[in-house]
Amino acid sequence: MKNISRLLGLAVGLGLLYAGMTTEAADKKKAKQLRHFVCFKYKPEASKAKIAGVEEAFAALENKITEIKAFEKGTNNSPEGLNKGFKHCYQITFGSEKDRDAYLVHPAHKKFVELVGPVVEDVFVVDYWAGK
Repeated sequence: MKNISRLLGLAVGLGLLYAGMTTEAADKKKAKQLRHFVCFKYKPEASKAKIAGVEEAFAALENKITEIKAFEKGTNNSPEGLNKGFKHCYQITFGSEKDRDAYLVHPAHKKFVELVGPVVEDVFVVDYWAGK
């Protein structure tokens, strides 16, 4: 009976240890995400309708390019006045640099770049690894 109790205790201990290790590995994997941060400075003559069309096309890439894990957009509302004319920001999340690189050469992305070119005065891009 003692041996059964010891074996049961060992099994429970190993199970808890394994669960902790897999949870830690899952947390690390989940926490590590590549962010592709893009800011546009639109030309002064770019209409609100054109800008809305660009934003719609940008958001649609998430459904066309499987490597995109998430897409967010927003407009600057910082009171600091340090945005240097970059008002529209977009963040795309990837699981790896390989995914990001596939996005950059994807035909849907290239088509989007052609669409945006005539209405954008300047672009600012930063990629970084996000995580704990």
